[in-house]
Amino acid sequence: MRRDIVIFAAGSRGDVQPCVALGRGLAERGHGVRLIVAAGHEPLAAGLDTSVLSVDPARLLETDEVREWLRNGRNPLGFVAGFRRVIRPMAEMLLGEILAGCKDADLLIFPTLGFVGHHLAEYLGIDDALIHFQPSQPTSAFPHPLVSRAYGANRLSYHLVEQLAWQLSRPFLNTWRRDTLALPKLPLGGPIRTVRDVPVLACFSEAVVPRPPDWPSHVHVTGYWFLDEPSWTPGPRLADFLAAGPPPVYVGFGSMTPPHPEAMAATVRAALRAAGVRGILAFGDDGAGDDDVLVVGDVPHSWLFPRMLAAVHHGGAGTTAAALRAGIPAVVCPFFGDQTFWGGRVAALGAGPAPLPIRRLAPEPLTARITAAVGDERMRRRAADLGRRIAAEDGVARACAALENAHGAGAARRVGDGLGAAGNHGNGDDR
Repeated sequence: MRRDIVIFAAGSRGDVQPCVALGRGLAERGHGVRLIVAAGHEPLAAGLDTSVLSVDPARLLETDEVREWLRNGRNPLGFVAGFRRVIRPMAEMLLGEILAGCKDADLLIFPTLGFVGHHLAEYLGIDDALIHFQPSQPTSAFPHPLVSRAYGANRLSYHLVEQLAWQLSRPFLNTWRRDTLALPKLPLGGPIRTVRDVPVLACFSEAVVPRPPDWPSHVHVTGYWFLDEPSWTPGPRLADFLAAGPPPVYVGFGSMTPPHPEAMAATVRAALRAAGVRGILAFGDDGAGDDDVLVVGDVPHSWLFPRMLAAVHHGGAGTTAAALRAGIPAVVCPFFGDQTFWGGRVAALGAGPAPLPIRRLAPEPLTARITAAVGDERMRRRAADLGRRIAAEDGVARACAALENAHGAGAARRVGDGLGAAGNHGNGDDR
């Protein structure tokens, strides 16, 4: 049965591309699809209906204030203060734009942040599903990806992260529920209990994160949702550089801006040369370079990575997935958040050396890790094996099937839980 589906795809490119891939997969199966995207990302969603947010979270990452906040990502007090200073002033505007983008939908697919999709689904009386770009479903197998160590309390770490997120967003979300959605305020503990029952699409591969045995059946580990770029042709400088010698090592940090780009570039060049390899740098002046290092602009990872000897990157979920799919070893240099988790997974799987946090980046440790990534045959074979497994998966098809099989379950649960639906709240009768 055809459904009108809204997917919240705002964020950096690594967040948007998987959602576009899912949206196209659903559209090919006959569903109506609208993506909520940030300004500037509309070209990625070509062919799909879009609702555009006025604020691009990726551009916020470029401000000094936000960089300082993100550097405090594992400092709870610093993170809370930064959240209030940076995010809260934008919340009212963004929530209004998101609500407008959900018009006429009968299924919402949203990431976990703030459980905004769940509030909207309650208001509209429709189904919702969650996207997990990292394993965020509680388990005893490992701690939450945003927690470095749980000291034996793995499952508890998920509740702590969820409660921190809810307590940060509760003041403005409850105000929004009351004043805009005409819904009752949620209690101190938030919507965690009811959200636990909605379908979860875990957008990663079981080859990378084996499914924990204590996850319930409505958590679907689908495999990655890759957005295969159309035919892409490199410019002459890149084509000539690749043809002029052996495969180089890619170095790039996605939407993460190094704190001192010029010094970082010098460190990376020194490490590449000490390791005896050529390099492609995805930061710095586009087109700059010399005989053994070239700086490039925006090049699709799906085209570039299979032509690389290895990749040095920040550990974002999307970049990690692209490097693993390409079957090349990776040196992960995490900045914050779940990047440390993904770097740990790459190393644990034998597809790369131990992560090198960006704050510790220096020529000697980077040289040692690049040397291992390009010279350790066992590591290279393991990366290639993983690449073949991931490339054989069809994460989009599995996610689409999971959503179609879950039809109607969310609305029934909300009515049974006594939360109500839009027919009771949309006209303001319960204000």
